[in-house]
Amino acid sequence: MTTTDYATYIAGLPKVLAGAAMLIRDGAGRVLVVEPNYRDGWALPGGTIESDEDESPRQAARRETLEEIGLDVRPGALLAVDWVLGTGRPPVVAYVYDGGVLDDADFRGIRLQETELLSWKLITPEEIPAHLLGALGLRVQAALDALGTGRGPAELENGRPAR
Repeated sequence: MTTTDYATYIAGLPKVLAGAAMLIRDGAGRVLVVEPNYRDGWALPGGTIESDEDESPRQAARRETLEEIGLDVRPGALLAVDWVLGTGRPPVVAYVYDGGVLDDADFRGIRLQETELLSWKLITPEEIPAHLLGALGLRVQAALDALGTGRGPAELENGRPAR
């Protein structure tokens, strides 16, 4: 296969989008969420994986967290991978990493990326459905379950366990 044939082959393959986020908690088990200014609902710190720049999901989670909230948090264990279908866009593969438990000084150090975020707060696991809409809320609950049980990452489809 020539270089041109290979490039044509690659260009014709199906596309997927990919994102990575951090599940950051406080000592009471509350989850850090951020409020984007470009859509409804809340989110975990994270964002799009810059795969065209050879960025890995783990690298993206760390970079996006630093960009969005000003904290350089090293990703821990992979907690969940979710295949999320959508309307008007390719599927998204969403990775959730353990961002650990931060202390009050860390939370005081948060500096929001004002071009994308309005605010941040800590929510209890019971508040997840009201703040993290659709598959995202299910994904975060599955990530918390994986963290609590130590059974490894949850494999999800649209936020629900893959079958």
